[in-house]
Amino acid sequence: MADPRPWLSHYPPGVPVEIDAGQFASIVAMFEQACTHHPQRPAYSSFGKVLSWAELDRQSAAFAAFLATEWKLGKGDRLAIMLPNLLQYPIALFGALRAGLTVVNVNPLYTARELQHQLEDSGATTILVLENFAATLAEAIGKTHVEHVIVTSIGDQLGFPKGPLISFAVKHVRKMVPAWSLPGHLRFGDVLRRGAGMQAPKVPLGHDDIAFLQYTGGTTGVAKGAMLTHGNMVANTLQLVAWVGDLFTQGEEQIVTALPLYHIFSLTVNAILMAYFGGENVLITNPRDIPAFIKTLKKSRWSAITGVNTLYNALLNHPGFASVDCSRVKFALAGGMAAQRAVAERWKKATGIPLIEGYGLTETSPVVTANRLDIKDYTGSIGMPLPSTDVTLRDDDGHVVAAGQPGELCVRGPQVMKGYWNRVEETAKVMDAEGWLRTGDIARMDESGLFYIVDRKKDMILVSGFNVYPNEIEDVVAHHPGVLEVAAIGVPDEHSGEVVKLFVVKKDPALTEAALRQYCHDELTGYKRPRYIEFRTELPKSNVGKILRRELRDEEARKTAH
Repeated sequence: MADPRPWLSHYPPGVPVEIDAGQFASIVAMFEQACTHHPQRPAYSSFGKVLSWAELDRQSAAFAAFLATEWKLGKGDRLAIMLPNLLQYPIALFGALRAGLTVVNVNPLYTARELQHQLEDSGATTILVLENFAATLAEAIGKTHVEHVIVTSIGDQLGFPKGPLISFAVKHVRKMVPAWSLPGHLRFGDVLRRGAGMQAPKVPLGHDDIAFLQYTGGTTGVAKGAMLTHGNMVANTLQLVAWVGDLFTQGEEQIVTALPLYHIFSLTVNAILMAYFGGENVLITNPRDIPAFIKTLKKSRWSAITGVNTLYNALLNHPGFASVDCSRVKFALAGGMAAQRAVAERWKKATGIPLIEGYGLTETSPVVTANRLDIKDYTGSIGMPLPSTDVTLRDDDGHVVAAGQPGELCVRGPQVMKGYWNRVEETAKVMDAEGWLRTGDIARMDESGLFYIVDRKKDMILVSGFNVYPNEIEDVVAHHPGVLEVAAIGVPDEHSGEVVKLFVVKKDPALTEAALRQYCHDELTGYKRPRYIEFRTELPKSNVGKILRRELRDEEARKTAH
């Protein structure tokens, strides 16, 4: 009988087979340890302003105190955070968790329709929003449970005079703040000031308490909230700690955080892992501004970075990156989408360090597998399962496939979610009674226990590391009065991995591509919008009338092959 876990004999020296997740009762316990052990060390920095662990402790306590005392929010209440990477994010994040709240991370670029669904579904009663996106909230709020709104400006935590100057420029010079009205809202600074004079709550938290409702399309269209508990998040963090081994030193590390903290990859690997190590997150608010990003890299003493393939590619393609000092860098982690061999090889050549690829899902907090950190070159593999993680490959009937054969990657471990929020049937579709989660990804395993992704069972499109679900795109486009039928697929793109292509059958012969593009622009956030639109007289269908996306994908593949 073949060893079901061959990877264990290929673990790096010193990496345990199992972790002890009982070391911390909650994320809050891990956070408070960092504040106690490293009070004067930097915790977060943004636009040159540094927030120490002691300051983050004090400000997050004030935030928690205000929520608990003034608004009487308590254990299990949901608070939504709609921010890019700013110092306000960790203050609100750790503050909400300290008050026993469940955090609902919201992509700030959502349209009103997307935002309304998430707020309504999660039952969030409170939201913190950047004023740049307050107009979207104003449009959506009427159909949600939200009672309390906190608004912040980009410069709010940057001190005088830098903060007010940046906020002024964003609002009045760059005109990046559309007009909005949210009666009864409070400003972030006022919340902190009022909370500072109050007693912070001490809320008992355990592994079963829900820390996050992290929204994902999962295997189907409508966004669902994965219930990630304190236990899930603590476990995944400690699994990463075990994997990192003695590469990191307490209180000394600095990680570059360009991926948004509302994304599960960055949330765990950057925010919470650094809470364990008492390290610093260097926040990049706009990673698309590559010259400013490179300037920050040059000023920093960074020892790690996380990113998606597109981010590494953008850095490499900028001439300024050649003069960035990478001598302190211990690892560069790529996730969220497949790392391309060409990018990984260029990264190694430019920096001297390999791109370490891992694999995970929102439903697994997120990391399931990772390559060893001591690899010298790109492997093309997603690596091996982390400690305390079981992976099997199964066929459509749920049977484990023969060695070397591809099958659906199924995972079980302490990082696997509790289930989908208020969606028992959806949970049952992907999780069995023994705790195995079906990922929808097809993989194979080699003899040493390394896994390779072969295909995606689900039709998901991956744009720059963000999941785009064809069902959602099709539902939106199908609402256009001029559209009879629509199918959405992903097509390869050298910049973002994949982009959306629409195939449309017109109901109204007068419908133009420009009109449909404008409609998509109004209803969908940037990365979900179609790059290509093709009008057709009919779409390929199965004998029961189901539109066959696979046929469209195969057609596209044949085109690009010629």
